[in-house]
Amino acid sequence: MKTLKILVFCAGAIASLLVATSLIDPTTASPKKDNHPATGKGFALLELFTSEGCSSCPAADDLLAKIQKESKDKPVYVLAYHVDYWNRLGWKDVFSNQEFSKRQVAYGQWLNNPQIYTPQVVINGKAECVGSDEPALRNAISGALAGTASAGIALQVQQDNDKLAVNYQVTGGSATDRLLIALVQKSAISKVAAGENSGRTLVHAQIVRQLQTVNLNSDKKGTSYIKAPHGFNPQGWEVVGFIQNTTTGEVLSASRANLNSNSNLKSNAL
Repeated sequence: MKTLKILVFCAGAIASLLVATSLIDPTTASPKKDNHPATGKGFALLELFTSEGCSSCPAADDLLAKIQKESKDKPVYVLAYHVDYWNRLGWKDVFSNQEFSKRQVAYGQWLNNPQIYTPQVVINGKAECVGSDEPALRNAISGALAGTASAGIALQVQQDNDKLAVNYQVTGGSATDRLLIALVQKSAISKVAAGENSGRTLVHAQIVRQLQTVNLNSDKKGTSYIKAPHGFNPQGWEVVGFIQNTTTGEVLSASRANLNSNSNLKSNAL
């Protein structure tokens, strides 16, 4: 099957799709200082745009899951966004979200490439490739890890009944930066009954279930709250936070926190 491509025809339409996900006003809570890592470490944030309705996507899903497993001790962060524009072709992806489609369109503008498709991977907000192109993706990861983070972020997560309190502290960056917090389901299995993948059982990894945008205050620290989804189990989830320049789309730093330990695993700091 040829990769699906959607051409954005109108600048006004692009602008309307660049509306960010809901903004959270931070409070003044602060994570522990020992969350800060060594200075100047490169990182790779891989944002995969995928869909259960796309027959080309399972190969990319498998590749990103493989990379996630191989890179668990490295500053490599995988986020899988299930877009909604494939739903019209016979199968509604239960993980799909219109906001993720809007985010992909925003990358089309940032990267000066108005055509969007699945499976697409964006690396550190600066480059993209076909999600199943393993050589290209691995080369991009190597290049990103050899770079230097230009901002830093530390995270700490605690569960409070049906809410997750994400304490954060950001260093460096500029006034046009925003903190994005992704609530990630580590794995899931779907049996697809219609569409291009009809009859297949698909295995997913690193599924973004919620994505919040936080406007940073002058102290660049605070607490953002995320409502836990139905059936939430801390051991099967994690939080990934990253700093993004809203003018260029470049991702300046990323960090991960496991929910079952309430401790930060990896981050990048100045």
